[in-house]
Amino acid sequence: MALLNAFGSVFSIILMILIGYILTDKKWINDENAQLFSRLVLNLSLPALMITNLMSNFDKDKLLSLGKGLYVPFTSIALSYLIGKLVSKLIKVAPGRKGVFQSIFFVSNTIFIGLPVNLALFGDESVPYVLLYYIVNTTFFWTIGVFEISKDGTGSSKSIFSKDTLKRIISPPLLGFIFAILLILLGIRLPKFILDTCKYLGNLTTPLSMLFIGHTIYSIDVKSIKIDKDIIALLIGRFIISPFLVILISRPLPLPELMKHVFVIQAAMPAMTNTAIMAKAYDADYEFAAIMVTITTILSLIVIPIYKIIL
Repeated sequence: MALLNAFGSVFSIILMILIGYILTDKKWINDENAQLFSRLVLNLSLPALMITNLMSNFDKDKLLSLGKGLYVPFTSIALSYLIGKLVSKLIKVAPGRKGVFQSIFFVSNTIFIGLPVNLALFGDESVPYVLLYYIVNTTFFWTIGVFEISKDGTGSSKSIFSKDTLKRIISPPLLGFIFAILLILLGIRLPKFILDTCKYLGNLTTPLSMLFIGHTIYSIDVKSIKIDKDIIALLIGRFIISPFLVILISRPLPLPELMKHVFVIQAAMPAMTNTAIMAKAYDADYEFAAIMVTITTILSLIVIPIYKIIL
């Protein structure tokens, strides 16, 4: 039953991508609409999602008490990033795709798919650990990940310390994330009507992102897609290297077994859907990003039960 529920959460994502594809074919969604979706997600729904997710699931004590578990996701994701960067050089990933490649390699879909999958597999007790991994994963994506993607774009800065790069990294979602963390640490509670507003706006993130990906895939000649070295390397990185690093790092540590299991599942999740949105925003190879989001999401139907059996 748990596995069926986990499959259901992944099928839901695939179904929304399919709807985006169909609506594009019906001319309901065009390039102008898709651009609007991208802007709404980046500037409105994602910042709201950061605030509502963190403030609804954490208080100061819980945030601090879970700190001992931060070492595993932080170390594993950092190592995965370094490995992904090395692999992108070894296999000579195209310049306009390197940042997208590296981002997909080391960050995963920890909230849209990761949260419902872990709830289905391990129950409500897994939520704090899901969000702990999510905090680290999100921090890496909106700093290093966005920086690397921004370098793919035309006319972008190559230095992370430049004014141009800071403008790219200090994005609305990251500001929403930092704002929520500060409020939690300071013990400040937002009024319920503000949190409710953030919740409703945040709920737009997944459907709008999936419709955007469906539109992007429609514009791609699917028949021309070939399983090349880039795709193979990313599948290995996403589904084998990332979760293996978590297992390797967490095994000797005196952490709760449930925490370790949740971290492994989180590391084995498909590519983060926001990668395609950010690639579009920075004029990077967003078509490749959309393809990888779709491929990894579909393959997660196979990967999830395998890791459930292993754990």
